[in-house]
Amino acid sequence: MTLLTSVFAALICTIIWYKKAPKDEMKVNILCWLYWGSSLMWFVDACFEYAELGAEYFTPAPTDMLNDLFLGLSVVALGMLIWLVILLIKDPKGVIKSSLFKEKK
Repeated sequence: MTLLTSVFAALICTIIWYKKAPKDEMKVNILCWLYWGSSLMWFVDACFEYAELGAEYFTPAPTDMLNDLFLGLSVVALGMLIWLVILLIKDPKGVIKSSLFKEKK
């Protein structure tokens, strides 16, 4: 479930990035790199786990699937949090800068 969650997040972000590719004001490419990196990590983990368990890998217990789903969702949330912090620091639209240095009348 962690692999599926990360791959779906990566695919969705890649589609969003591709639609806005020439002008990537919101830095969605960073989010794509984060999710594709986590997908690669979970894929390697799945390969090693399959090598260890064999055919049992494809019949997980429901509690294991639920735990993996929660872990996958937390990885997606952490990726979005990292992207948001980077977005706030870079401030591509200048929103934070304008609100900090706004003159009061």
